[in-house]
Amino acid sequence: MNIEKGDTIGIIALSGDCEREKVEKAVSNIEKLGYKVKLSGNVFDKNRYLAGSDEDKIKELEKFFLDKDIKLILTARGGYGAIRLINKIDYEIIKNNPKPFCGFSDVTALLLMIYKRTGIITYHSPMALSDFGCYEISDFTIKNFISTLTNSQQIFEGNKIYQKGSAEGILWGGNLSTLVSLCGQDFIPQKDFIFFTEDLNEPVYKIDKMFQQLLNIETFSKNCKGIVLGDFLDVDNEKWLEEYFYELATRMNIPVAGGFKITHSKDKITLPIGIKASLNGLKLNLN
Repeated sequence: MNIEKGDTIGIIALSGDCEREKVEKAVSNIEKLGYKVKLSGNVFDKNRYLAGSDEDKIKELEKFFLDKDIKLILTARGGYGAIRLINKIDYEIIKNNPKPFCGFSDVTALLLMIYKRTGIITYHSPMALSDFGCYEISDFTIKNFISTLTNSQQIFEGNKIYQKGSAEGILWGGNLSTLVSLCGQDFIPQKDFIFFTEDLNEPVYKIDKMFQQLLNIETFSKNCKGIVLGDFLDVDNEKWLEEYFYELATRMNIPVAGGFKITHSKDKITLPIGIKASLNGLKLNLN
């Protein structure tokens, strides 16, 4: 999917409520990059910690997919709220009007459910407020975002091997705590996949518990052929985390590599969910 200068990017609020100043800054920065911007009707709505009602979010999401002028949908921010929407969406509208849908963190729930229910590749990517809404936006993040959208053949490299080897499959994953909140849904691919993940502000025992939730699902354990680890920021014990990842790699007996720029930090890579990929040592190749 190519996005070109002059195309319209739709910014939509599907999780937490949005600060007007950051929305306006994101619009300004995106327009400076040469794109037009359309905002969802609920982007400034506030309902407790949410960007308005679930009903309004669904209406705006479906409207954005139906809008022929919008070439890419960029979520405004994470926080919480996406999981409230997953069983209310008309996925046929999305399937019949495919376009890139982008975000990370809480938006992981929508990235994975849209892929599962429609087969459309979604993008684990920067978001409007957290990335484009900064006064100093990351050139690395923006360049990789545009590059991955226009050329899916990318190579990313980590810096830590937990278990050597090679693996092939589709690329699939996202924010760990959001991803496990989907347990109970039909959300795991029925094909081989390379699992990527990241998180922040989670103690090691919870990271262990969340991986265990996934490992207890037969489809996950069977189809996961490799693991790509991003940042686990502000963890309580780095030593325990390293020990756990080595233990996980040995237990699963599959290639596991870490140190990829999959993160809540400023510099992040964009990963297409559902694209064919291979993991060879420290290198993640998107085909």
